[in-house]
Amino acid sequence: MNTLGDKALLPAGLQDILPPAAAHEAGIVERLIAAFAGWGYERVKPPLLEFEEALLSGPGQAVAQQTFRLMDPVSHRMLGLRADMTPQVVRIAGTRLRNAPRPLRLCYGGQVLQVKGSQLRPERQFGQVGAELIGASQERADAEVVLLAARALEAVGVQGLSIDLNLPPLVGALAKDLGFDALQSAALREALDRKDAATVSQLAGDRAEPFLALLRAAGPADEALVELESLRLPSAADVELDRLKRVVGLIRAEAPEVSLTLDPVEHRGFEYQTGISFVVFARNVRGELGRGGRYDAEIADGSSESCTGFTLYMDTVLRSLPKPDVARRLFAPVGTPVARVKALQAEGWRIVGALEDGADARTEAKHLHCSHVLIDDSIEPVDASLETEEE
Repeated sequence: MNTLGDKALLPAGLQDILPPAAAHEAGIVERLIAAFAGWGYERVKPPLLEFEEALLSGPGQAVAQQTFRLMDPVSHRMLGLRADMTPQVVRIAGTRLRNAPRPLRLCYGGQVLQVKGSQLRPERQFGQVGAELIGASQERADAEVVLLAARALEAVGVQGLSIDLNLPPLVGALAKDLGFDALQSAALREALDRKDAATVSQLAGDRAEPFLALLRAAGPADEALVELESLRLPSAADVELDRLKRVVGLIRAEAPEVSLTLDPVEHRGFEYQTGISFVVFARNVRGELGRGGRYDAEIADGSSESCTGFTLYMDTVLRSLPKPDVARRLFAPVGTPVARVKALQAEGWRIVGALEDGADARTEAKHLHCSHVLIDDSIEPVDASLETEEE
C-alpha cells in the first residue's frame, strides 16, 4: 500500500512549487511577456507534445538527447515532449505563419522537461520565456534581441546585468582556414570550450597561436575587440567580427549601463547558432539567466530564413530577484457586502471569506494565516500588538 510519503515523492529534478512562489513566478512570466509585447512581439502558445520528426528538426536537433519520447496511442507515431520552446516557435513561423509579413516578432512562455539536469541547473522541469525575431538578418536585429532581453529583465527588477557576446562560427572558420579536418576541429573546439590552453597547444602544434590568441582575447567587449582586430583571421571570420563590432556599438548607444563582455571561443549551447550569440548573467547569481543568438530556420517551401532570438530560464531569473512581498490577507466575516469586498480587493487586499457564521473572527483569521481581520467594517491586525491600519 502506498503511504502519503510515497505519494509526495517526486522524480529527481522535479518539484512542487508552493504558495507564494508559484504566484510569484506566474506574475514575473506575465511581466516579461508584457515587456516583449511593448516592443511589438506577439505571443504564441505551442503544445507540450509534438510529432518527434517535427520537434527535433532544425534547432531541435540540439536538444534531441534531452527530449522525452513516447508513443501516441492515437496515431501510433512517436511524440516528443518539448525540452526547449524555440524549435516550436520556429515551426510555427515556418508553417502556420509562413505568409505573415517579415520580420516576424513572436514571444512565448511555458514549461519544458528535459531528460537530465546539469550541475548548474539540476531541475529537469523549468519555465522558459523568450522571443524570436524571424526573417531578419540586419545588425539592428542582433542588437534588438540583446536589448530586449536586457530591458525585459530590468523591467522585472533584475540588477547588475552582464551580457557575454559570442561568435560560435569563429573557431570553425579559423580551423578550416588553417587546414584542420572535421574531427580535429571538433577536438579543438572542445578544448577551447574548457579554456584548456595546454590541450589546444598539443592538438594544434605550430598552428596553435591563433587559437591561443582567441582565448586571451576574452574579456570586456571593447578590449576584446581591439585584441581580435590585431589578429590575422580568415575573411569569413573578419566579416563576422566587423558585424560584432557594429552590434556592440548599437547596444552601447542605447544601453550604456549594461556590462558587455566577449568570449570568441565559447561554443557550448550554441550548436545551431550561425552568427552573433550571447549569454545573460546577473551579479551574484549562480548560472545563466538566458541565452540566445542568430540561427537559420527552415520554412514550409524548403528554403530557410535568418532569425535571432533568446530564451530566459525562469529558475535562474527568480534567483536573481528579491523574495516576493507577503500578500495582505484580510479575513472577512459572513455577510460582508460584495461591494465592500470589491473595494478592499481594489486596494490590494486578498480577501479570505468566512464559511461559518458565529466563529471567533480573530482566531479563524490567525488560523488561516491572515494578517488582518474585518470587524464591524474596520480593518484590524490579527496580532493585537500591531498598529491598526484603518480605524
